[in-house]
Amino acid sequence: MTQIDTQAGVAIWRQISETVAGEIAAGVWPAGARLPTEAALAQRFGVNRHTLRRAMAELAERGLVRVEQGRGTFVAEDVVEYAVGDRPRFAETLNSQRRAPGGRLLRALRLPADERVAEGLKIRKGTAVVLIERLGDADGRPISISSHFFPAARFPGLVSWYEQEKSITRSLARCGLDDYLRLTTRVRARRATAEEARMLQLPANTPVLETEAINVDPDGKRIEFGISRFSSNRIELLFES
Repeated sequence: MTQIDTQAGVAIWRQISETVAGEIAAGVWPAGARLPTEAALAQRFGVNRHTLRRAMAELAERGLVRVEQGRGTFVAEDVVEYAVGDRPRFAETLNSQRRAPGGRLLRALRLPADERVAEGLKIRKGTAVVLIERLGDADGRPISISSHFFPAARFPGLVSWYEQEKSITRSLARCGLDDYLRLTTRVRARRATAEEARMLQLPANTPVLETEAINVDPDGKRIEFGISRFSSNRIELLFES
């Protein structure tokens, strides 16, 4: 049992919160770790659950922990601020925050556009598109799964260029498109699928932020429809005007 000084003139709940905060800072509880149960912590400090909950609430207010109903209390992870501007550039956005961008290619292929993709690109359903799907990470931690769809007729060599360049922006430049802009971005929250949770290293049923974006060339022609799933506990989306 961790001793609490009842004569210190400092509220018991605050002593508990400072003790746990110190342990988080020291790495006893690393980012993403689940803290012991409410009952276990109350027993450790020799307090009732009301006092323990006040301490946990204070830690949550400071952004040190997050409480998930039905799952427990977790040490908050370092959050990446991802700017959604008129020029969508994954690596540049992370580099601007001194983050190390990375990731890997999941698949790159031609396939017929389904109804959702066709609507996004304003093409007929079944028209050939190029899909480039990536798992993106920041500082070695997975933060996104992104699916990028392009009209195959306009970018017939895109898959080959991407295999060489490892960059969508550079690959599009190789295809003759030197610049492109964000037209719209739609954001929704939903539960991660089992596969998304596995790839993003998330606990089951953790929410993801799903963005649906349309990018255009300088003449306003739609050239990309993108669907990205972001880890909601590692990403904050910042919309810039």
